[in-house]
Amino acid sequence: MKSDRLLSILLLLQTRGRVPARELAERLEVSVRTVYRDVEALSASGVPVYAERGRHGGIALLEGFRTDVTGLTADESRALFVLAARGAHAALGLDEALGSALRKVMAALPAPFRPAAETASRRILVDATRWKGGPQPAVDLDTLKDAVFADRRLRLRYRHSGERRTRTYTVDPYGLVAKAGVWYLVADLLGSPRLFRADRVRGATVLDDAVRRRPGAELADVWEVLRRGVEERPGGLVVTVRVRPDRLDMFLRLNAASLAGRPEGGGGGDDEWATVRLAYGSVVEVRQLLAFSDRIEVVGPPEAREELARAATAVVELYRSDG
Repeated sequence: MKSDRLLSILLLLQTRGRVPARELAERLEVSVRTVYRDVEALSASGVPVYAERGRHGGIALLEGFRTDVTGLTADESRALFVLAARGAHAALGLDEALGSALRKVMAALPAPFRPAAETASRRILVDATRWKGGPQPAVDLDTLKDAVFADRRLRLRYRHSGERRTRTYTVDPYGLVAKAGVWYLVADLLGSPRLFRADRVRGATVLDDAVRRRPGAELADVWEVLRRGVEERPGGLVVTVRVRPDRLDMFLRLNAASLAGRPEGGGGGDDEWATVRLAYGSVVEVRQLLAFSDRIEVVGPPEAREELARAATAVVELYRSDG
């Protein structure tokens, strides 16, 4: 609708200052000619908006002009108050700022929408942490956050999983991502996208050098590439497992990231085992199946059975020894 588009232009100009007409057209998915017509309509309605042509031109509001109109619908008002648990804001030192911002938004809402927004904040809560995830190590995000907001390069001392010594990297950060209660730094290392777990950062220094991101790359796009690389990484070994019915649900839940297909069987009674296939990066990963004891059986391949047998024997010997 034209009225929604006019309001969008007004709010964008208030937020961004001078904006090129072509950028407004791309954001609103209309032609540049339509943008100029909308600017004329805003001007005719009393909004002090003007256009400057040329290389450094654009569309802007007269300096000092502000409007208190929010333009929010009832659903948009609810959406603003359906927020994630405060852990993420607290980690960034933004808890108080969040509360203050929401109070200001509530005051600016049209009176009929305020009860619905308040109800949404009291009835809906999004908690991104996993059940029984265990205590998370303390994470100091201050330096990472400073580099991200200042668009500066970072020097990291970082410990990779399974390594005792730290490595030193100079990276170009795109931003921070909270995934299931774990914070990650998304950055380029030598021009290639990388993920760094914040709780493995042993030291960080913001450098004076400006960040050197790849042209056109944004945090959301880089994160999507990295996320898919983790979730869709092909396993080097497919292991076939028989699972007792009373443990099937838990088994599938705990091994969801490694599933290589849908389970077969397991629905015909208490004695019918289900067959599940798992994709692992290496045969050593099969040892985690020991947690299910005799409620599962690894059928193949032979090297997976042998690895599990070696691990089970080592456990038995440990508890049989005098020490």
